[in-house]
Amino acid sequence: MSEAHQRYVGELAADAYGSTDERPPLVLVHGLSYDRRQWKPLLRELEAVDPGRRVLTLDLPGHGGSPRRDSYQTDEIAQVIHEAVTDAGLESPIMVGHSLGGVLATIYAARYPTRGAVNIDQPLLVGGFGEALRQAEPVLRGPAYHQVWETMLAGMHIELLPPAARELVRTATTPRQDLLLGYWHEVIVTPAEEITERRTQDLDTIHSRGIAYRYVTGEEPNPRYRRWLESTLPDIAITVLPGSGHFPHLARPGELARILAG
Repeated sequence: MSEAHQRYVGELAADAYGSTDERPPLVLVHGLSYDRRQWKPLLRELEAVDPGRRVLTLDLPGHGGSPRRDSYQTDEIAQVIHEAVTDAGLESPIMVGHSLGGVLATIYAARYPTRGAVNIDQPLLVGGFGEALRQAEPVLRGPAYHQVWETMLAGMHIELLPPAARELVRTATTPRQDLLLGYWHEVIVTPAEEITERRTQDLDTIHSRGIAYRYVTGEEPNPRYRRWLESTLPDIAITVLPGSGHFPHLARPGELARILAG
């Protein structure tokens, strides 16, 4: 990618690439415990297929170079991201989010001017995940909290990644207790039905505003979940990049770059 210009936009640490032109800018939002370093493989591929594209990579609150907050409610974080996007001088970007960032990109697109949204491997319905977190909450609040994160990580199929990407996942991460409890608090305390209603409303808004929405995942979605997505957002584009586990942007960055460039 072209040379990054490190800066703070709003209250978030960020790297800015490229320059403004007729192409909509891309805003890349990482997942829980990671930071903007995780986008490096994708940025290299983007430079090859879409040189000079305006791209902003952000560190979420509490991650990387961004300050911590007392609360990490998703609506609040989406507002913080919007303040950063506005401060960076971007209008109607394409929001690209991985994991937790996929939820935030979805919420953002339903609330703020957005040209499109790309959700990388983040189901929007919490279901069994919320129940698992509630069962693990006592451990999460104790000294062995990291065991919960390691269990989650074991199911993300890091073994499918190229060696360099695998090393990035294992080292460029800070799964602090305050981050896990803070960002997961909403899922722990909110009934799954209420979260389903919120995300359904988000997708309804995205559909009514004509915003392009793509779901990129490493394996074929559960049929029931796919039906919900397609019934709620009929124009959704679902792309499966097999063999990439939870990290399609690291396992197959070239293919994702071509999607974003398109």
